[in-house]
Amino acid sequence: MATAKNTLCLWYNNDAEDAARFYAATFPDSEVTAVHRAPSDYPSGKAGDVLTVQFTVCGIPCIGLNGGDIFTHSEAFSFQIATDDQEETDRYWNAIVGNGGEESQCGWCRDKWGLSWQITPRILTDAMARGGGEAKRAFEAMMPMRKIDIAGIEAAIRG
Repeated sequence: MATAKNTLCLWYNNDAEDAARFYAATFPDSEVTAVHRAPSDYPSGKAGDVLTVQFTVCGIPCIGLNGGDIFTHSEAFSFQIATDDQEETDRYWNAIVGNGGEESQCGWCRDKWGLSWQITPRILTDAMARGGGEAKRAFEAMMPMRKIDIAGIEAAIRG
């Protein structure tokens, strides 16, 4: 298998494999493709420990690096997952939040490993792209929401 030219490297506190397996089980076009063990001791682990995990999330190639607790994830990076309906929005949101994650605002949530996710219905991004009053109404409807309520966005779009 050829290695992608560009791969997201995500830092984990020695639980990259658990995270990658969760993402693979949760999102379509996602899988764990390889698990590599450390050939010798390193600052946050020992020879034989899982060092890196290659995986994809919705077709995006990633490497999880078990680097220890030196660095943490922040909201400055997130995966944005486009959804087609409320059922899909609920499924991804509930999977992340229900697996030790936490809710945030405007369709954002964080998984138990600290990685941020935007679970974003296409109707919202489409309304924003159209601009004008429709975008303003959709945006204002979204602002107080945690998980996006598509019926609320649709009502705002209609005015």
